[in-house]
Amino acid sequence: MKRDQDKKILNEMKIKLPSLSVNESLARSVVAAFCSQLDPSATEIADVKCAVSEAVTNCIVHAYRDTIGVIYINVRLYEGGVVRIEIKDKGCGIEDVKTARQPLFTTDAANERSGMGFTVMESFCDKVRVTSKVGKGSSVTLFKIFGGR
Repeated sequence: MKRDQDKKILNEMKIKLPSLSVNESLARSVVAAFCSQLDPSATEIADVKCAVSEAVTNCIVHAYRDTIGVIYINVRLYEGGVVRIEIKDKGCGIEDVKTARQPLFTTDAANERSGMGFTVMESFCDKVRVTSKVGKGSSVTLFKIFGGR
């Protein structure tokens, strides 16, 4: 996959939402609708919706914990059917990204969280990039190539 700056951007969307649980379904629906202009299959749209849902839910549950913050979503559509979805927060950050990406790891076991968010994102996307700084927030970037290109 070429670097982002080497590909032609066809379209871009930026939204920001309060970290309320009701906005999880809105985020996945808006991103899916925006991506539909690339004419993806129903399966590809379902994959994007599921991955976005997990990333936004992580912001709501983990990044801001018991407070309301802002979730920033940037979606870029590139030539060749490439979609880049960045979901950022300015919450508590992740102390150890490598550990957090391990299946079944959770910081919220008391609320019966499974610790499978990153695993789900990775299974539905072609690439997942995670960066974070404690006390500053996190960024999850999802890459999906429509049409198996």
